[in-house]
Amino acid sequence: MKNSTSDEKQEENREARQGDQRIVDTGSILTGDGRHVIYCMTIIGQIEGHTILPSQNKTTKYEHVIPQLVAIEESRDIDGLLLLLNTVGGDVEAGLALAELVAGMKKPTVSLVLGGGHSIAIPLAVAAKHSFIVPSATMTIHPVRMNGLMLGVPQTMDYFERMQQRITAFITRHSHISAERMDELMMNTNELVLDIGTVLDGPQAVDEGLIDSMGSLSDAIGCLYQMIDGGKKKDARHKKAEKVKAEAAEGKK
Repeated sequence: MKNSTSDEKQEENREARQGDQRIVDTGSILTGDGRHVIYCMTIIGQIEGHTILPSQNKTTKYEHVIPQLVAIEESRDIDGLLLLLNTVGGDVEAGLALAELVAGMKKPTVSLVLGGGHSIAIPLAVAAKHSFIVPSATMTIHPVRMNGLMLGVPQTMDYFERMQQRITAFITRHSHISAERMDELMMNTNELVLDIGTVLDGPQAVDEGLIDSMGSLSDAIGCLYQMIDGGKKKDARHKKAEKVKAEAAEGKK
């Protein structure tokens, strides 16, 4: 009996160490309340794409996040994904790629914007099946841009315009804001000193239809648990219906 208790404690300690290391390596952890198992993933700092950012920058590397999302979707042991965002944005194509992956997941997904969810982080926030934002958080909406003083050729402008259309289409498809309103907020010249665009705080983001709900961490987790329970009940009803059909077909034979 003593050996069994000792082994259990060692196993718990080993799992705790693995969880701590996972936080250090990827900013993510597997957790739950005993009935639900959720994967908590953080998107922080700047979303890094094909170009490696300076070592002093806080970054989220998309080549790390992509396989994590695939593993979460395929794992039978994980019930849902909680996405925590506090990011200034970053690489446009990398951010949009991650957003498409989240939007394409069958498992329950909930996002929570903390601090800031700016620029290309907006598609990531709305990609979840339900999005939350805390009252003190902000979201900056602005057009796609690049570093530098001017654009050299018309083709570059055309590329940026088409990229912006892709981003706007994704956001409007996964939220309740219209494309016309997005354009108005992006092209606002009265708010930012050195740029065009609009900064929305938590209540404004919800009022505009960009984010689904105001809420805290407990609200986001509670919503995710409800979605998981609803999915399990639906699966149970489906299995029961299939069993009834199979029994009926067997009876006819």
